[in-house]
Amino acid sequence: MRIRIVDAFTDRPFAGNPAGVMLLDDVFPDDDWLQNVAMEVNHAETAFAHRLPEGGDADWALRWFTPVTEVAMCGHATLATAHVLLTTGAHEGPVRFATRSGVLVATPGTDGWITMDFPTAPLTAVELPEGLAEALGAEPVVAYDTGPNVGDLLVELADERTVLALAPDHKALTAHSSRGVIATARADDPSLGHDFVSRCFFPNVGIDEDPVTGSAHTALAPHWSARLGRDDLVGLQASPRSGLVRTGLRGDRTLLTGRAVTVIEGDLLA
Repeated sequence: MRIRIVDAFTDRPFAGNPAGVMLLDDVFPDDDWLQNVAMEVNHAETAFAHRLPEGGDADWALRWFTPVTEVAMCGHATLATAHVLLTTGAHEGPVRFATRSGVLVATPGTDGWITMDFPTAPLTAVELPEGLAEALGAEPVVAYDTGPNVGDLLVELADERTVLALAPDHKALTAHSSRGVIATARADDPSLGHDFVSRCFFPNVGIDEDPVTGSAHTALAPHWSARLGRDDLVGLQASPRSGLVRTGLRGDRTLLTGRAVTVIEGDLLA
């Protein structure tokens, strides 16, 4: 079977967030096999997809695995999968994916841009957990629960410089959410092309820092749209690999737009 490594939310190799992508000939194999492949690929996510019968609500079934567990939602691996389907000719036009988070649609645009339609994360303000500031290495301004699909604690920090300087205690962060912590702040200089910055730490699913996280932007979009008074924004996820996510808040849906590039293609022999 063919396996590909795709860098998502970037237009150049070795940036953005890498994901493994496998297009399967039939139904999903045994879960242990899927998990072992994801562990072997050892990127934040590996996506597995197979074609569904015509006439249904979706075109492809899609699942996502980190090196240690299956997850309910993943934006960058969905973008990577749509990119593979569209660039290889396996699918034309908008792609409807059947997932654990419902049907997610990825629509191709011009110059390689792909827009994904995801559920908006419900934000619930919470008290700052005891020990969070020490684990994160900075004092949050506010904190929000992001609901079951995302499963993170979203915290706003004082400014962009504080987000960029974070060096958290990843083990200590595991106590504060089911997946991890999203740290964010308003952009210091919006003229540079982004409205807000973020970094995402997911030690509970084996990812100390995720390079660029689509699912996190379903929570960042409503947070910053309310703060900035605009539905369409650009977020910079300021990991060492870095990447841009265009967000469009549409009520209970959030549009995530990005590009992707395939960097490795080969055969899985196991």
